[in-house]
Amino acid sequence: MHRLSRRSVSAILRSGGSRHRAVASSSPFSDSVLEGDTRVRWFSVLNSGRHSTIGASTQLILKNGIFLSSRCESTAAASENSDSPHPPAEKYEYQAEVSRLMDLIVNSLYSNKDVFLRELISNASDALDKLRYLSVTDPALLKDGVDLDIRIQTDKENGIVTITDTGIGMTRQELIDCLGTIAQSGTSKFLRALKDSKDVGSDSNLIGQFGVGFYSAFLVSDRVTVSTKSPKSDKQYVWEGEANASSYIIREETDPEMLIPRGTRLTIYLKRDDKGFANPERVQKLIKNYSQFVSFPIYTWQEKGYTKEVEVDEDPAEARKDGQDEKAEKKKTKTVVERYWDWELTNETQPIWLRNNKEVTTEEYNEFYKKTFNEYLDPLASSHFTTEGEVEFRSILYVPGYAPSGKDDIINPKTKNIRLYVKRVFISDDFDGELFPRYLSFVKGVVDSNDLPLNVSREILQESRIVRIMRKRLVRKAFDMMLGISLSENRADYEQFWENYGKYLKLGCIEDNENHKRIAPLLRFFSSQSEEEMISLDEYVENMKAEQKDIYFIAADSVTSAKNTPFLERLLEKDLEVLFLVDPIDEVAIQNLKSYKDKNFVDISKEDLDLGDKDEEKEKVIKQEYGQTCDWIKKRLGDKVASVQLTNRLSSSPCVLASGKFGWSPNMERLMKSQTVGDTSSLEFMRGRRVLEINPEHPIIKNLNAACKTSPDDEDALRAIDLLYDAALVSSGFTPENPGQLGGKIYEMMGMALSGKWLSAVEVPHPVGPNHHPEAVEAEIVEPVEAGGQK
Repeated sequence: MHRLSRRSVSAILRSGGSRHRAVASSSPFSDSVLEGDTRVRWFSVLNSGRHSTIGASTQLILKNGIFLSSRCESTAAASENSDSPHPPAEKYEYQAEVSRLMDLIVNSLYSNKDVFLRELISNASDALDKLRYLSVTDPALLKDGVDLDIRIQTDKENGIVTITDTGIGMTRQELIDCLGTIAQSGTSKFLRALKDSKDVGSDSNLIGQFGVGFYSAFLVSDRVTVSTKSPKSDKQYVWEGEANASSYIIREETDPEMLIPRGTRLTIYLKRDDKGFANPERVQKLIKNYSQFVSFPIYTWQEKGYTKEVEVDEDPAEARKDGQDEKAEKKKTKTVVERYWDWELTNETQPIWLRNNKEVTTEEYNEFYKKTFNEYLDPLASSHFTTEGEVEFRSILYVPGYAPSGKDDIINPKTKNIRLYVKRVFISDDFDGELFPRYLSFVKGVVDSNDLPLNVSREILQESRIVRIMRKRLVRKAFDMMLGISLSENRADYEQFWENYGKYLKLGCIEDNENHKRIAPLLRFFSSQSEEEMISLDEYVENMKAEQKDIYFIAADSVTSAKNTPFLERLLEKDLEVLFLVDPIDEVAIQNLKSYKDKNFVDISKEDLDLGDKDEEKEKVIKQEYGQTCDWIKKRLGDKVASVQLTNRLSSSPCVLASGKFGWSPNMERLMKSQTVGDTSSLEFMRGRRVLEINPEHPIIKNLNAACKTSPDDEDALRAIDLLYDAALVSSGFTPENPGQLGGKIYEMMGMALSGKWLSAVEVPHPVGPNHHPEAVEAEIVEPVEAGGQK
């Protein structure tokens, strides 16, 4: 321990120690041995010692070419007359209002405290990369032979995290420029210098872009100490700063026990509530999540164990009691676990998306998918691509084998399916439609961009032009991947895809007008000519008749309902194919598409269906014949229908109830009525747009035409009109307003139709009861006649 002079002690007592700072503390480093004559690895011994109240630290000591760790106690110099070996520290003021900066960092720039370790590791990686670049032209920078790596050690008991890199380090002036000036990025300055000298290549791995990355340490700490040694300088300097302080100090490190050969050692003293970050397991988890693919190896100080057999002492008396010979007795053993601490490599330095896609096998893609997204089934398809030009990024996208089990996933865009990296550093997987629209939320993958800032936030993503360009290209690649599945020789692959994700694509028809041309070829429907197997719109167009101009469809709740609707009668006669839209979302999706390959979608349940076979002369004659009947029926039905018209779409049915051009189809009306919160006023308006179309060739319509001309006020004829409307209502797919009244009408008409048709052939039995008295019948007297004789 350093001794203080009497004058220094007096100064401390007078000032309350406020002017003095404790030196950084850390837990022991690991043991390792020298590697050859030139390479030096970290070496440490475990020791246990009590921390002093002022401050205890474990520092690296260079002895005989090996780095040892030891604990030491020290205080900063109180005055020039102090006995401390350190020269007096110089105090500097920040070049920005640090209290406002800290408030910005904690409350705005970073929304998650976990990212502090990501930022500091990124800074360490940049320091190593700078050294690697500069050593190409100046090999002397690597003369000490220390490996290029990052090592993180924690002291769980005291809440201390130490991050050490063997990078370029900083000089005194660089400490002032980079850590004393808020929001200045040494990496950005370095990249500009390389660019000006034309030494920077396309393989640049430098990460840092914002100078505030270092200050993220104050998210979780009260005090930070930076000890750094640059190969450009013979001296090592220490920077010390505290949260919410307006100044910092820089001093020269002269204690030989504190010296490091090269690089930077960052010591973070965690706040009371954030000491959980000093847990070795938590640090390892954060590294694997955020910095798994940093270019340099990251080692963490972990507790390990191995098993070994040890002898067990046994009581000789018990051994003799068991009848065993002591001399011949074999020693009993047991298995124990020996615990020790050592460095453990935590990250993988080569992400799969940076490799050439021709060198990666399908098994490797599938294994990466399962490991990254915790899946157990292989994906249906994958796409590995690199985008260059205005925006550069690399990505691997996957279509999962099965859709998520949750029912709300299709309407919940907040999934963990897309992992965004910036220069191999994980940023976030919590997006709200910035990278993919919600109908493609089932697509999983990783995206690694070199153009986005490292300190990206939701607001930056929403406003970033780079993100908008990335989104367009990612969506296009996703559709190319799905189109590849649809063109596969194995039709079952796409059937599986459609079963899982068909609803997502139909939702895309509604929400994404820009990509209709990409979505439409992927859609599948049943049809009147393919009731068992779904067909694509391309297959429908190929099967169209030469004179057919439109794509016909009918919406229903099932294939059975669709194929039995009266709207189909004339189209089936003409061998025209009709798509069956049996999913609730189908009709809305098709209405949003409007057309496909210049063919309009036409709902055959709407009025004025044109099948291209109109005979104007014949229609004119029929209108003259049945015009009065149409007006008569409309008068009877009143507001139930908008109009009554003649139609040529029917062959075997007397009439059908069609929807208006802008009204709801029967299927849509049923869906709207089933809504939890519905607008009854719009329901009544749309219901008034129904059109009753009658078939003039049907016997019922001919009889009603005759009744209109001869006895328009006949009650039977009027009741027949009511029943005709109700029957058309049901057969067309609408729901009757009063099912009980409809049943009564049907029973009445059945009674009129039967009218004792079979009763005449069956004797009606007389009722028998206790009070029953048969009516008196006049008896006829017959005189007896002899057999074979006459009266």
